[in-house]
Amino acid sequence: MVDDEGFDSHEERRVFDRSRLIVDVFFDGKDATGVASTKDISVGGFYMNSQTTIPEGSLLLVRIPFGPGKQVVCNAEVVYSNPGRGVGVRFQGLSDEARSLLETEMKSVDYE
Repeated sequence: MVDDEGFDSHEERRVFDRSRLIVDVFFDGKDATGVASTKDISVGGFYMNSQTTIPEGSLLLVRIPFGPGKQVVCNAEVVYSNPGRGVGVRFQGLSDEARSLLETEMKSVDYE
C-alpha cells in the first residue's frame, strides 16, 4: 500500500515478522522513563503502548523481562510516535543471545 506521498505504509516496510507477544517493557530515555506493554514485537523492534509522549528519534534503553534470568536489555530508537497512545522502536545493537531469546519467546506465543 502506498500513501499519497508515495511512501510505503508501515506494514509494507516491515522487514521482520511480528508476534502478538504482550509483555511489560521498562524504558529509560533522556525525556521519558517508565513501564509500558508491547503490542507486537519482532527481532527488529516493537510497538509499545504508552501514554507518555516520546518523540521520534529519541534513544531509549529498554529492558524486556521474560521470566527469572531471562531478559533482553538493549538500546532502541523511536522510529514512530503516536502521542498519547504509543511508539514504535527499532532495536540497536541487539546481541545474538538477545535475538535468540526473542525468537524463542515469539515462537511460544505464535504456537499457543
